[in-house]
Amino acid sequence: MFSRAMGNLFDSHTESSEDRRAQGQARRKQMRRQHHGLWDVKVRRHDPLKLLEESMRGRVPSLVPLKYERMLASPFGYFRGAVPVMAADLAMLPNTGIMNQICGDAHVRNLGAYAGPDGRLVFDINDFDETTHAPFEWDLKRLSASLILAGRESGAKDSFAKEAVLMFLERYRCCSRDFAEMPVLEVARHQVHRLLKVAPVADILMKAERATPMHALGALTIPVKKGAGRIFCENKPVLVRIGGARAKQILDSMAEYRESLQPERRHILSQYRPIDVCFKVVGTGSVGTRDYCIYFEGNGPNDPLFLQIKEEVGSAYLPYVNGGAKKKHWGRVVAEGQLAMQMQSDAFLGWTTIDGRDYLVRQLNDHKAGIDVGVLRGPGLGAYAEVCGELLARGHARSGDVQRIVGYMGTGPTLVNAMVNFAVAYADQTEADWEVLKKSRHAQRRVKAKAATTKK
Repeated sequence: MFSRAMGNLFDSHTESSEDRRAQGQARRKQMRRQHHGLWDVKVRRHDPLKLLEESMRGRVPSLVPLKYERMLASPFGYFRGAVPVMAADLAMLPNTGIMNQICGDAHVRNLGAYAGPDGRLVFDINDFDETTHAPFEWDLKRLSASLILAGRESGAKDSFAKEAVLMFLERYRCCSRDFAEMPVLEVARHQVHRLLKVAPVADILMKAERATPMHALGALTIPVKKGAGRIFCENKPVLVRIGGARAKQILDSMAEYRESLQPERRHILSQYRPIDVCFKVVGTGSVGTRDYCIYFEGNGPNDPLFLQIKEEVGSAYLPYVNGGAKKKHWGRVVAEGQLAMQMQSDAFLGWTTIDGRDYLVRQLNDHKAGIDVGVLRGPGLGAYAEVCGELLARGHARSGDVQRIVGYMGTGPTLVNAMVNFAVAYADQTEADWEVLKKSRHAQRRVKAKAATTKK
């Protein structure tokens, strides 16, 4: 009876690691590794500008110009805000069919430092708005292209940027092979111990050490003019205080959020009382989505807690995977994807709902810090790229099947060299798309200016 029951329980998990690795190797027939280097804009069946316009639907209309403004700042700024374009481009290309939990928006600025549940600083992938189940190589291609674009923005020569992509991919491949040989629990607990020896990462960790809740208190709030206490410091339209019925609605959503937390975290949260609520603009790709912050106070004024309530609308990859975008709670999807890929996650990570919209909840500015693209030049770019490779390999190994990935990649340079070629070609395409966007927005501004002059 026992063996029959166990047989039913494990029917879908009977393949050995050797079988799964062989299945990954067999996928080379579906997608030859050297073909990963191919990019031709002629494969497009979509207009990037229309995709961007469609992605703005449902966002706060008054903030849409701000998103375009941030995308127009540089090709890398465009890249950060154009996930829907790259998702559509990748979906038009052949893929391995090796499905994995992916970050979805893997780029150099979406890794950073934050405080783990035990209070120690963690450096890891830290943005999962676009997470979903998709071909594993989509993360590799996006992060590779971002290294080229970040290198160009920092003034690095393309030869250095290409070398950095090579280092990133080689580190990913080598670490994946190591993870495939390690006990599963050791993979889940794997830590990168050399972070302080990598100059760009060490600088981020030093900034994160200073980014305390008290530092956030000084940066985000001001003293109340009459009486004790503090409130959010307005900086419209980037930060706007909220009161009345809307503030109550946001605070009421904390009841659902509490249920998404583990019991001991609920108890900790119950010892904080809300002080003020605001609307806050964040990032580039997220501009225009609804993002709220609550300022709490615990044991007196020197014990602040800031929670971010961030609208989630579902990954841009959803139309191309899993049979399309089936309605789920997107805040929960992001939280669970994050928990799957990160070794340690924010102690207050959860989700809630406001006005029928889905939200992720997490701490704001608790020892958080990210890379300044300007420092990614010379040896720093390659060293940072290697860290990216190790962390992405760990995330994929934790959340997917590293045996299939390793079986597909192999031990030679075929896939790595192909993806370096793709990274350069797609970075070039991004710059071309950015130029098209610049001309388009310039034309729109001229039309509006002409219309305003005519009315006068």
